[in-house]
Amino acid sequence: MDHHDVIVIGGGAAGLAAAAALGRAGRAVWVLEARDRLGGRMWTRLEPGLTAPIELGAEFIHGDSPETAELLRRAGAAPVDTSGERWSLLDGRLQRRTESLLGKVRAALDAADVLAQPDMSLEDFLASAAGRALPEEARAMARAFVSGFDAADPRLVSLHSVAEEWRSGGMLDSSQSRPPGGYGTALRAISAALDGSHVRLQLQTVVTAVRWSNRSVEVDGLRLGRPFRVTARKAIVTVPLGVLQAPADAPGAIRFAPPLDAKQPALACLRSGPVLKVVLRFHRPFWEEQEGGRYGGASFFHAPGKVFPTFWTLLPTRAPLLNAWVGGPTAARLCELSDEEIIRQAMECVSTVFCGGNGAPELQAAYFHNWARDPYARGAYSYVAVGGGDAREVLATPLDGTLFFAGEATDTTGEATTVTGALRSGARAAVEVAQHLESGR
Repeated sequence: MDHHDVIVIGGGAAGLAAAAALGRAGRAVWVLEARDRLGGRMWTRLEPGLTAPIELGAEFIHGDSPETAELLRRAGAAPVDTSGERWSLLDGRLQRRTESLLGKVRAALDAADVLAQPDMSLEDFLASAAGRALPEEARAMARAFVSGFDAADPRLVSLHSVAEEWRSGGMLDSSQSRPPGGYGTALRAISAALDGSHVRLQLQTVVTAVRWSNRSVEVDGLRLGRPFRVTARKAIVTVPLGVLQAPADAPGAIRFAPPLDAKQPALACLRSGPVLKVVLRFHRPFWEEQEGGRYGGASFFHAPGKVFPTFWTLLPTRAPLLNAWVGGPTAARLCELSDEEIIRQAMECVSTVFCGGNGAPELQAAYFHNWARDPYARGAYSYVAVGGGDAREVLATPLDGTLFFAGEATDTTGEATTVTGALRSGARAAVEVAQHLESGR
């Protein structure tokens, strides 16, 4: 049985950020990761013949994100701006939209002073007098946006959280960029920052049980299918929200003894949102050739009401890849289908959006990962349900100076759901652990 200062459960962005910080401080850290790779919900694939990476998970950088920018700087890279034209399918034809429906919804939320009122769901707000005063097109956009951007169910999501996120100057007004070469570039940078003399990485190790008491943690699991046990003074739990919420007998679940009773109120007020992103590879970027190159500067295409309502290109990189995206309740239903059926429905939407329903260009390949059915993810990213205003803070709070928590769902800086939020949460948990270790607690 091995003994370390800190066990980090999960080798995603949060776990690696925590391990890097503690390793620099000279602490003995053991990172346990269930998969055969690092990165968690960051997963970059490089395919022969393609100039652009395929992102099966996280893809965009929202705003400045100094943490991610620093990782890229270490790798000798810089974020790539993804701004471009946005086209919407209106009356059966792709058109440039100039009217801001989101602006109308923002104005309605401000006029109703929703943050000063008791929390409710977005759907309940849209059914109220203030919501009904909005044009039906704006109400439909609000539902579609919260489903697509937040992976949330409009009937469950906290209106307070939506109003905070959608306020002017917030994340929606931030620039969007990508790491050149995909998030694999950032992952390599953070992995390279790990001090090998203090940080040990162990892949293909599925944690099944955590027994903890004041100043002591014992972790059981299976390493390559064989029983495994390690002890430490502290542990940082960075597994996704859906894993923490999974029934004890579900694949990938972790049994805690004693149970995480103090976390139950937070776990009841957070949801793990479903998303499907299908990366469609064609022989050439056909949309750039349509209508005399009319869409050559397009970054996003929107198709309200379709199964896959959002598509985006790899602009400014020219590549024969088109990302089909759906989140929220529709994604939850699709996630239960076979891979073949999911791809078929994505291609049906391509036919409708780009070809008037008259078939679609030949598909060369399709790539995606069903995060909702992944036992080590159980969803794409988190959102706050009605009444969960302090749920992220409660989930992030250490237990008895022994168990610490990180991951995007625990971020309290306004960057939850993002890689930046995961990195910040890992750094925050490392500081908390270091303070307890230095004080002898």
